Amino acid sequence: MKYEADLIKTIKASPAMAISMKARAMTAAGTDVVDLSVGEPDFSTPPHIVDAAIAAMRRGETHYTAADGTAELKDAVIEKFRRENGLDFARNQISAGNGAKQIIFNALMATLEPGDEVVVPTPYWVSYTDMVMLLGGTFKLLPCTYEEGYKLTPEKLDAALSERTRWLLLNAPNNPSGASYTRAEMRALGDVIARYPNLLVLSDEIYEQITYGADPFCSFLSACPELRERVVIVNGVSKAYAMTGWRIGFAAGPADLISAVAKIQSQSTSNPCSISQAAAVAALTGPQDFVQEALAEYRARRDLVLDGLQSIPGLRLRAPDGAFYVFPECGALIDPGSGSERAVEDDAQLASYLLHEAHVAVVPGAAFGSQPCLRLSFATSRDNLEKAVDRIGRALARLA
Repeated sequence: MKYEADLIKTIKASPAMAISMKARAMTAAGTDVVDLSVGEPDFSTPPHIVDAAIAAMRRGETHYTAADGTAELKDAVIEKFRRENGLDFARNQISAGNGAKQIIFNALMATLEPGDEVVVPTPYWVSYTDMVMLLGGTFKLLPCTYEEGYKLTPEKLDAALSERTRWLLLNAPNNPSGASYTRAEMRALGDVIARYPNLLVLSDEIYEQITYGADPFCSFLSACPELRERVVIVNGVSKAYAMTGWRIGFAAGPADLISAVAKIQSQSTSNPCSISQAAAVAALTGPQDFVQEALAEYRARRDLVLDGLQSIPGLRLRAPDGAFYVFPECGALIDPGSGSERAVEDDAQLASYLLHEAHVAVVPGAAFGSQPCLRLSFATSRDNLEKAVDRIGRALARLA
């Protein structure tokens, strides 16, 4: 009997989760594996947020809410955008969902017609292209190289756009590269976008609070306010507040598009968890000390990993501007077709080698549309990172 539709066969499960599952299986079998594959803060959710969830349950806030979020959560999101980004929105321009992933899926579903094109700069977050395929669209990948800082240029964008292009998906700080854009760089992209009136922009800003550069974070809409009716900003509480399991993401955008997003959600999952919504309100409106403390620790971990990996022959690194990943280019270690017993054909094979020989789980750049590279998450302890860097260095020396 056939169970999967043909369309489902064209997409894949999350590569990062697949590798993490292999690492967990090895750990369960007694192997000491350092897992750098999953992008999840290793901190516990701050106590005042947990307390807010408990208080909400005791008040009886355990029933259905509006499909796209409570008024209290929408107001907290509105205040966040005003306070941190200088942007003003109304409640009918805000939608909350079961994580940023659902918000992105809903926005694409609300707007894509069969054959519509979505432009995706690489490296990209792994779910973008599969979402587009599931919804009947086509995607066009725009490679952004190591030499370009893994950032999209206006010239490259202009050459790729056409009347068929419905969306541009921007993710900054970027997963997996950590690349971000200055206000001037955003402005230059906006000047190109303005010439294509049917083009929408989805700005995935989930790593907004985790930035290391000298320039402060700039939301795309802050840089290009004239595009307000064509931009959807996606964000959430998962990364900044160590709330991945609470599953709360949110979007701000044109009221008509947000209304369509809410309609889709009302017929799929209905509201995000009422208790998680109360917790997200506390996260957004309460003390922000945790965000700065976590950022300081991420910065220390980033520097530790960069210092260690830079001494390993065969890896080229750029210091990430944000997020909690390093994305070394590893082309010098790839030797396809050599016939050598120890030759590595591609970055997927190199990642497999590191898992089985060094007992370190990383994700190949192929999963993000950019190879040969490796993504290493430093959202784990310094002890784990020191162990991982040492193991990687030793394993790659044996490979050489």
